[in-house]
Amino acid sequence: MKSFNTEKITYFDQKMIRDIKIPDRFNYPHNYEPHPLCQIAADELKNYISNHFGSEFDFKVGKMFGVLIVEDAEGKLGYLSGFSGKLNNSNQYPRFVPPVFDMLDDDGFYRKGEQQLNQINRKIEVLKNLPEYTELNNNLEKYRLESVLEISAFKKQMKLNKSDRKQLRETKKQQLDDQDYQEFEKELIRQSNLDQFKFKILKRSWKREIDRMTEQAELIKSQIKLLKKERKDKSNQLQDKLFEQYTFLNKDGKEKSLGEIFKETVFEKPPSGAGECATPKLLQYAFKNHLKPIVFAEFWYGPSPESEIRKHSNFYPACSGKCRPILKHMLKGIPVDENPVFSELSKEKQLKIVFEDDSIIVVNKPNELLSIPGIEIQDSVYTRLQEKSTDFEPLIVHRLDMSTSGLMVVAKTKKAHKNLQNQFLKQSIKKRYTALLDGVPATVEGEINLPLRPDPLDRPRQQLDFKHGKKALTVWKLIREEDGKALVHFWPKTGRTHQLRVHSAHRLGLDTPIVGDELYGKPADRLYLHAAVLEFVHPTTGEMMRFEDEADFG
Repeated sequence: MKSFNTEKITYFDQKMIRDIKIPDRFNYPHNYEPHPLCQIAADELKNYISNHFGSEFDFKVGKMFGVLIVEDAEGKLGYLSGFSGKLNNSNQYPRFVPPVFDMLDDDGFYRKGEQQLNQINRKIEVLKNLPEYTELNNNLEKYRLESVLEISAFKKQMKLNKSDRKQLRETKKQQLDDQDYQEFEKELIRQSNLDQFKFKILKRSWKREIDRMTEQAELIKSQIKLLKKERKDKSNQLQDKLFEQYTFLNKDGKEKSLGEIFKETVFEKPPSGAGECATPKLLQYAFKNHLKPIVFAEFWYGPSPESEIRKHSNFYPACSGKCRPILKHMLKGIPVDENPVFSELSKEKQLKIVFEDDSIIVVNKPNELLSIPGIEIQDSVYTRLQEKSTDFEPLIVHRLDMSTSGLMVVAKTKKAHKNLQNQFLKQSIKKRYTALLDGVPATVEGEINLPLRPDPLDRPRQQLDFKHGKKALTVWKLIREEDGKALVHFWPKTGRTHQLRVHSAHRLGLDTPIVGDELYGKPADRLYLHAAVLEFVHPTTGEMMRFEDEADFG
């Protein structure tokens, strides 16, 4: 009989869960609604965190925690608790599962490798801060500037001298006979040659001095370069060795290292933090101890970070960039729910034709329909219009998120497509969205200017980035509030991915997610965001066109 460890299991009160149906399939990790068992486990864990960590940790920035419902060898149900990354720079806590590999072990190779890298860093800093090195670099900057100024001044003087000689030639040619003029010309040539000689000497002397100082600085710089190369090589070796220590099990006991898992992906190498998320830790502990995974959930505890949108106590899917490849291996052989996005697709959601002529077609897209075909889903505005008629090839000008409903204009000719594209590029096309917010904003109208960029490790999620993000500007107005929710109108002045969703949910925006936003808020029966108004110049007639089709929740 296989032995199992129940040390980390928190068993349910059987009376509390006796009427709850146990799922027969594991939930889809990247899009799910928390099962009632996970709700109970998460509530208990939140209470535990509040009581045991509230005074010890400030949680200035929150952390992702996870629960995994498991069944032990005797058929008893309980749950495992885990957290992503480290907690107060430690991996080991009584109630929580350990990491797949503890890089914080003082006697482990990683700590020793870190110490070696730190020693190299200190050597680099010592060399960088040597007084003679600092002085050489400062003097080099000063000498280079002085050389440029002096050489430039001399070149100007040479130009003036040349101009003066030209004038003298013209004057003396009239005043002197041929023999005297030839003697005079020789003197002018001598002066010109002297200027050129002095210019060469000046440049050579500056070059000699700058080269001498550069050579001295390079002696130290080359030492720094060698140390940096040594640091890079040791860091890569340490990272590769670390990746091999992270080996993940699946239900059949098959192991795969991080290196093997990510070699098959577009990343090729594991991204930073891979293997440290809560769900892989939880599954690893379950498989090692012969516990049967039933269902999982992750939730955020504490304040949101600056760039991302994480609401305290909200549930979130496992991330794509770091977790998807790992979970694909770990869940192999386990029945898993279909991605809910696929199950929500239906031909019953009709594409409404609002307007059509020889140049354009305006449609009202239902929610959960793609604008163009995706990798896994073909059904889209494009394919439906393509099926509708063989008279034209639909040319998509702009897109709406899959979960967003509302008005789209599609071109029927290349000329119309180019014209509409130019209008979008010039931002002359006017759009107005209606959204239902899961709360009430602090003000009634305003402007949100928060630059955005994609989260490279969790697409399609977007994040705030004041340094590298693209400008994203939204004007908004509160229309009404009811039952703790608010109906608002949005006028996006730019067209960034998830712009309205992020501007709604981020604490520097409205700090109020859109109802049904499973990425930045909480799931619901749909995303309550609708493109209600679309205004543009007709690409053929030049007539101003305005279309309005309000949301059924507006």
